[in-house]
Amino acid sequence: MVNLNKASRELFSRPPDECFESLDALLAHCFRMREQSADRWQPPREIRSTAADGPLMLELGPEDVYSMNDWSFTQLCRLAGVAKDTVNRLTPETADQVLRETLPSGSRPVQLLTTDEIVRSIHGVSYSRLWNADLLTAIREEATDFSPPPKGANGGTGLYCGEQDMFSFLIDPAGWIEIGQQTFAPGFFVWNSEVGRRSVGIQTFWFQAVCQNHLVWDACQIVEFSRKHTGNVSESLGEIRRIVADLVAKRDARRDEFARVIQKAIQEKVGADDDEAKEFLTKHGIPRSLVRKAVETIARQGAPFTLWSLVDVLTQITGAIPFAGDRTEADQKVAKLLAMAA
Repeated sequence: MVNLNKASRELFSRPPDECFESLDALLAHCFRMREQSADRWQPPREIRSTAADGPLMLELGPEDVYSMNDWSFTQLCRLAGVAKDTVNRLTPETADQVLRETLPSGSRPVQLLTTDEIVRSIHGVSYSRLWNADLLTAIREEATDFSPPPKGANGGTGLYCGEQDMFSFLIDPAGWIEIGQQTFAPGFFVWNSEVGRRSVGIQTFWFQAVCQNHLVWDACQIVEFSRKHTGNVSESLGEIRRIVADLVAKRDARRDEFARVIQKAIQEKVGADDDEAKEFLTKHGIPRSLVRKAVETIARQGAPFTLWSLVDVLTQITGAIPFAGDRTEADQKVAKLLAMAA
């Protein structure tokens, strides 16, 4: 089992105005943002900076002048190929001159997302937007009994949305199951950005506790999916629905089976010593580097070599693999071990 810290990082990085009391309140906010936003496609030559005795602004037409937030200004600097930190140190007039001389002048259109008189984001043609409202609607329809965790130490709710991205942490407070002397409940994180700040994704899990720092303790059965905002990114809603529906199905239809599998895995010994445990793991396709680390860890703990102890330690080890592709492949092999107890 592993401890998950995604929600904890969000708890301590979000200002109060990005925190929402309920999923309905967050969803209503996201609908408002979608209704108030508009996409504009313009060739770079029609995008001009301006600083007429005031802050740096963007001209998107003869009479359309917009301000920028921190994220869209960052993207504008990338489009111009200049360092944001450098431009920030210049006067508005000098920054205007720098951007006018460095912004591209081609005809390939640039995608701008505007709200009222603010540019929210600037993208090239390959970017595809997924609205937070659409994602959260799918979540609410599939996870009807899920709600935010107890408030964190600083009052954070686990439901956040700012100018750059959205993050939600939901659990089923009535979904606890007992396995011996331990209890588990289902939960998940879901995230997205309408402006390209992060991918769209979800991570589901069964956990034993959530502390006031919103650390998720002793999580298992972890499933993660993410996708960049390119191509038909809206198709990711179908995969996210499927993942949440599978979590709900395990809670509803297979709650007893899940408990039975874990209990059997706890009791089922797979080796009497280090060599037998290594042989067992190697036989089932676990990479030798993971086999060695897992067996050494259990030996140091003085724990028996059961199916559950091996799966537990391997899950912790694979969680530290830096590359998502390698991590996913390893997690799939570990999941097959637990399936042996079914």
